[in-house]
Amino acid sequence: MDWSDFPSLNSLKAFSAVAELGSYSRAGTALNVTHAAVSQQIKALEKQLGVTLVVRNGRKIALTEEGTVLAKELTAGFAIIRRGIDAVTGSDAIRPVQITTSPAFAVMWLMSRIVDFQQQHPGIRLLLNPTSEIVELRPGGIDLAIRYREGRGSDTGVDPVLIADMVVVGTPGLIGGQEFTDPTMLVDMPWLQELGTNEVARWMERHGVTVTHPLVITHMPGNLIMEAVRRGDGITYTARPFVEKELQSGQLVELFSDEAFGTYYIQPRPGVLSPQLKVFITWLKQQATNQTSVHS
Repeated sequence: MDWSDFPSLNSLKAFSAVAELGSYSRAGTALNVTHAAVSQQIKALEKQLGVTLVVRNGRKIALTEEGTVLAKELTAGFAIIRRGIDAVTGSDAIRPVQITTSPAFAVMWLMSRIVDFQQQHPGIRLLLNPTSEIVELRPGGIDLAIRYREGRGSDTGVDPVLIADMVVVGTPGLIGGQEFTDPTMLVDMPWLQELGTNEVARWMERHGVTVTHPLVITHMPGNLIMEAVRRGDGITYTARPFVEKELQSGQLVELFSDEAFGTYYIQPRPGVLSPQLKVFITWLKQQATNQTSVHS
């Protein structure tokens, strides 16, 4: 790296603080300097870069387009620096490993296995964030996501935790003894779908179903769907391992199946991984291996 034209760290810190806090005064307080010193640092940075980063908007300040780009990169860069400092000073060891995944996967697969991890690694804390939203992975924030993608062979190029048949299921009472031989027969059934997804419409499209009237779909958090399915509130599309026991007992009935169609895979955040995160990833991969062995 050519350090000769690299801006001073103080000027970059000053700008990043202003971008984060939206005020010269608040940035000065955070950096333990005067707001005038912050202003001077940013002016010096703008002069060196040859661009305007911050503009006045009445009594407030706003970032320019160039300022917005730089602020985003500095946020990521300073987070990586903080992560490195925490790693070498031991501060990272007390920070919980933050995980995001869908509510359905958290409830139906991960939570039942967390006890095993805690017993093996009692010194590592986990912080689970179940959400249907795609959360950004960045140093200092969410450490690891367990994502889902569909399609046969969708495990290519990723570390899969679970490769599953995806099935449409419902209760015998709701099905009423009907034999579903054609996917078009499901257009008049009540569906239960995870918030933030469009899986019912995608299922219909993949199976060549032309929908001529609005489908009856209830959207709800993924962790509540299976309870509603068991009550007979509707049918749903889910991973077979999530409902294997109910299918075997006859509590649920399988209507259609897409073989090895869903892959849940590991996606760690970019940058240097903490030792605690590496341990959790190793454990996840072992769980995947154990599950493969059981179903072989």
